[in-house]
Amino acid sequence: METKEFEFKGFAMNGFVALFIEFAIIGLSIWSMAEFVLGKLSSPWLFVVGLLLACIFPIGFRKLEPNEAMVMLFFGKYRGTFTKTGFHWINPFMTSKKVSLRARNLNPDNIKVNDKTGNPIMIGQILVWKLKDTYKAMFEIDSQTMAGGGSGTAPVTVSNRMKAFESFIKVQSDAALREVAGMFAYDENEAEADELTLRAGGKEINDVLLAKLNERLAMSGLEVLEARINYLAYSPEIAAVMLRRQQAAAIISAREKIVEGAVSMVKMALDKLKDEGVVELDEERKAAMVSNLMVVLCADESAQPVVNTGSLY
Repeated sequence: METKEFEFKGFAMNGFVALFIEFAIIGLSIWSMAEFVLGKLSSPWLFVVGLLLACIFPIGFRKLEPNEAMVMLFFGKYRGTFTKTGFHWINPFMTSKKVSLRARNLNPDNIKVNDKTGNPIMIGQILVWKLKDTYKAMFEIDSQTMAGGGSGTAPVTVSNRMKAFESFIKVQSDAALREVAGMFAYDENEAEADELTLRAGGKEINDVLLAKLNERLAMSGLEVLEARINYLAYSPEIAAVMLRRQQAAAIISAREKIVEGAVSMVKMALDKLKDEGVVELDEERKAAMVSNLMVVLCADESAQPVVNTGSLY
């Protein structure tokens, strides 16, 4: 989006030079008053003018720290954004609204949403954001009313103004997170083959979330530098059922590995017995041996040995 922000090009004097001029004006006013009292001056106009200037002049002093900015207004008209750090003197009839350009963290509360398949899940995010465009932040959204507690007439501090921006981001981040969560399934058990999931997506999901957030915040002049999902779990009402399903899937996967290994071990045992001529087994006894070995290898508990003292025939 096109920005209307531009640098303040009005007159700005070094604050310490302006401070020296202020002291000079005060000294001149005192001298002129003394001269008038002594009768050396016929009119106190010099004192009156000096006193008026001494009262108005200090209003123009401004102090700006690194990564701060002032939005300058002249009777309601935007005159630019002042970003030069240090102590300065600016036209005292200029109104300045100070904002911070520093990066800030935001950790909203976890929210309950539905994933792509409709499962209720709990999801949370953490954001790093900063003010990018001072004009949009100050005039495209109603940050002044929000910072003034809704009245619009209460004194607005930098802290209140930044809290208003943070409040705006919270609402938009909530909407963006709900949208992203609805685009993907929770895990691979609910997703189609090779489909991205919230649980396994990692950086890809965070990139989608970041893009959605900045798309929503473009009108406000605020920018999210980093966004990542920091909490992800099934909602309490289905968490126990989903845990049992995950346990069942894990047991099935483990059993598959055990059976696969047991079959290869039985095959190796039969081949060894045959190749080395230890014993000749007919098909019936091979089947019995395979059955016994599979029971021993696949059982959850150790098998109890039974010693056969009889003949094989």
